[in-house]
Amino acid sequence: MEKKTFNVQEWLNKSKSCPSIDTTADIEIITERIERAKTDIAATYADWRDLGFALSDELGEAGRTYYHRLSRYYPNYATEETDKQYDSCLNAHGHGITIKTFYHLAQTAGIDIRSGGFETRHMNTSRAQNKSRPNENTPYTPNKRSGGLAVWRFGGKNNIESENEDEEMKPLPTIPETVYENIPNFLKQCTEKAISAEDRDLLLLSSLVVISACLPNIYGIYAERNVYPNLFLFVTAQASAGKGRLTLCRKIVEPIHRALRDKAKIEQQEYQNKLSEYAASKEKTDIERPQEPPMLMLIIPANNSATGLFQILNDNKGVGLIFETEGDTLAQTFKSEHGNYSDGFRKAFHHETISYNRRKNREYVELEAPRLSALLSGTPQQVASLIPNAENGLFSRFIFYFMNIKPVWNDVFVGNDNQTLDDYFKQLGNQFHDLYKHLIQHPTPLRFCLTKSQQQAFNDYFTKAQNQYICLYGNDYIATVRRLGLITFRIAMILTTLRIMETGNITPPIQCTDTDFNTSMGIVKILIQHAAAVYQRLPAEATTSAKQTPKQKFLEALPAEFARQNYLSTAQQLSI
Repeated sequence: MEKKTFNVQEWLNKSKSCPSIDTTADIEIITERIERAKTDIAATYADWRDLGFALSDELGEAGRTYYHRLSRYYPNYATEETDKQYDSCLNAHGHGITIKTFYHLAQTAGIDIRSGGFETRHMNTSRAQNKSRPNENTPYTPNKRSGGLAVWRFGGKNNIESENEDEEMKPLPTIPETVYENIPNFLKQCTEKAISAEDRDLLLLSSLVVISACLPNIYGIYAERNVYPNLFLFVTAQASAGKGRLTLCRKIVEPIHRALRDKAKIEQQEYQNKLSEYAASKEKTDIERPQEPPMLMLIIPANNSATGLFQILNDNKGVGLIFETEGDTLAQTFKSEHGNYSDGFRKAFHHETISYNRRKNREYVELEAPRLSALLSGTPQQVASLIPNAENGLFSRFIFYFMNIKPVWNDVFVGNDNQTLDDYFKQLGNQFHDLYKHLIQHPTPLRFCLTKSQQQAFNDYFTKAQNQYICLYGNDYIATVRRLGLITFRIAMILTTLRIMETGNITPPIQCTDTDFNTSMGIVKILIQHAAAVYQRLPAEATTSAKQTPKQKFLEALPAEFARQNYLSTAQQLSI
């Protein structure tokens, strides 16, 4: 008797109150196989149209990125035509085509649609193939094996392909190629020197974060509050996974940091001269004591006291960037008696007022609308050290990117001997400095906004995502999904602002294009999966509520392979 595939997503979908995210994971895996094969799975217009129906039915607006990724192997692929077709699919109702059509088209093209493998069965397929129109009721083709009971196998994220499969978490998806085709030219230059898909993601996200600290006069309105572009990022990986390359992105903003430090040195020297004159004066009643100048800088050391950090932020009108390649530096600072500024750190994410007592003259200070960005990296253990649980809100404020170490030796002699990576990124820093000076000199703040259709697509996606992830991980995870919404808005703000380098247009309001909106959504749809993976690695007490859901208990109780009798017996034991 043949073995059947037990699809976790299909089973979870039976509960209307608990939609599943595993379909998205399956679609991503199969799409990556199609991209590796460079295969056009829609040979005719009917196939292409039905593919759009299948993706729009399952994913809504979120399926647009996949439609482009799957359509671009057609020789006459056009972005506008593909968008127009997908719009038609979204607006159609009652077409009756489901996501099964996507699996059918992929399998017909020779792609392995099983959830656990990573190879395609056939690597050369052309548009000239004669494919028949899919039947909307086409089921998954089961993995046939000889003899035995009907044995079910998990599909999607929890898939187990063989008895000897490594129990480690499968590699997480990387940001799709289509995203990189549409990012601003400056970011294309920032990612040009990448040596792998993960390294390219690292350079993109790190660039976005450092840039987020240096966009003066840019703001948007989100949930009826003024928000700024600032982002928090934590890149986590085992030692030697390559996360250290994010230090290259620091050079993008070093000209700004250096200019502030040079100005501070000049002002400090002037202050010392005036202080000497004041000290030498005999009639001090006629001379006002000189005021100590602000400590100007962009990049603020993480190893700092709470008051020291807040004073530096105050001196810099609330703007700063914490850039630390060892996450435990900040973790140890938070644990020290005078260095625990975790509360202020969390407030800064939402630009909430931070109050503190200034050390000199016991002065009470209120720092309004702080605009702090942070870029950290470290091992998974360092994440747990900094964020022991998800309850205090620090976890949900971060973008997380989990890098998987790969046993591949990189050629350390490849590249341009006449220009190092340091020199390359210094040049990018000089280019970006010009935009920074242009923005800081603008006489009025520049408001960023989304169009009405973008707002609707945004709300539709995050409504669905919130329901899905709360179902799987419980109420502790709701803050992560909601703040990822704000992060998406901020990424779109950064992308739109960087377009000024190309167009020179700085007329307010600066409105997001559909290209940049889709790009920001495409990025965050990957980041939401990375956040979930890091969340699952937090200490057990941090995710207790998520593991107590009946369906999670049931999945954990089932063996890798089971017959229907085992399935029913386990369910009965758990009173399901």
